[in-house]
Amino acid sequence: MAMHKLQVDDFYDASFSLLAIHCRLEDYRLAYLLNKHLGLRLERRPKDLDYNYFAASYSIYEWENERLDTVWNLVSNICKKEEAALQSSGSLFNDPTTVLRTHNLVPELKTVDYLIKVSNEHRYFNEKLTLNKIQAIPQVITSYSVDIDQIKSKDNLIFD
Repeated sequence: MAMHKLQVDDFYDASFSLLAIHCRLEDYRLAYLLNKHLGLRLERRPKDLDYNYFAASYSIYEWENERLDTVWNLVSNICKKEEAALQSSGSLFNDPTTVLRTHNLVPELKTVDYLIKVSNEHRYFNEKLTLNKIQAIPQVITSYSVDIDQIKSKDNLIFD
């Protein structure tokens, strides 16, 4: 008897575009500049994204363009958190030390500071024009499109 195996990943069709931004600005400042240069209306969501049992928290901004049926998300890719360092019990001094740990929303893109996710079922999104406008912002170091098929942690990009 032949066995047929159906894999759910075979039917996955990404209906969003992902842009990476390298920029040393704070998230609210970048959101302001994107709103100004791209004509967006990004607003901070009431709650940040929390992953890994609250080990990391990422700021997220969102705007839903109802006219084009498009949702824009600006999310931080880096979370730096101060944690207590493990010490051996035989220490001479009882000085508590802390370590600054870095967590990434998308571990494959460790050097990326921010991600823009543009969800659009109908693909009315001009990626090249958007990247050119982002590059025109003086505070942005670089920006580029990310191939979604190369990312293993796609589940971290589900914000609903």
